[in-house]
Amino acid sequence: MIETLTTKRRPTVLEPGYSSIFTAYCWQWLGGFVAFVIYMTTTYSLYVPDWSFVVSTDSETTQYTVKCGMRGHLGPACNAVGYVDREVWGINHLYMYPVWQRLKACTHSSPSSGEIREDAPSWCRAPFEPEGLLSSILAILSGTIGIHYGHVLIHFKGHSERLKQWVSIALGLLIVAIILHFTDAIPINKQLYSFSYVCFTAGTAGIVFSIFYILIDVWGWRTPFLFLEWIGMNAMLIYVLGAQGILPAFVNGWYYKSTNNTL
Repeated sequence: MIETLTTKRRPTVLEPGYSSIFTAYCWQWLGGFVAFVIYMTTTYSLYVPDWSFVVSTDSETTQYTVKCGMRGHLGPACNAVGYVDREVWGINHLYMYPVWQRLKACTHSSPSSGEIREDAPSWCRAPFEPEGLLSSILAILSGTIGIHYGHVLIHFKGHSERLKQWVSIALGLLIVAIILHFTDAIPINKQLYSFSYVCFTAGTAGIVFSIFYILIDVWGWRTPFLFLEWIGMNAMLIYVLGAQGILPAFVNGWYYKSTNNTL
């Protein structure tokens, strides 16, 4: 919305200096910063009390209780991301098969999915929404960085200028993500859409985008990558085919002599 509402205020010429493109779009970055503050403040300061949930099968209904009573926890049981979703949407509206069910604490089949262990902690059976409210808020920051890559295309016409902008911010984001992760300050976690996850994915996207830009726009190798252009123009279709298992089924449908020898 910020990008749309401020289009007419977009500068035609940037002031000299590396930071001019950031100051020219200060409202976008302000929106990303506000999203960052809301996410970090909520994640690390919100008190998460004990909570309960019910698991129903054909034969019985069992109630489980998860002991919490803490703040700033990033584990599966007591994180603020899950607590906010349980309070806002209700626990019956959350995803019933979270990826944490593949942990060693939950199943003997780890890292694959499998039957829940009898001695597994209660949270292994609990629902969790990996694309919930707080995750969506911090995704605004991901969008802000992506829009920044587009602003570079608008204002810088030379290949070297564009690549300098993209690669510098992408490397900076990757360095921040790696430091945060390996110091255990903020681990990279897709389920929680952690800040380090945002930095790592946005930085990686910038590097990959720069590589494709060199191959296609600078060196002119467009033909070998036309299939990627088609995927980009039909992104929602590709997502649905993948999410519903149609693409994997299609790939596994091609085999040599035996169905065990699939692509």
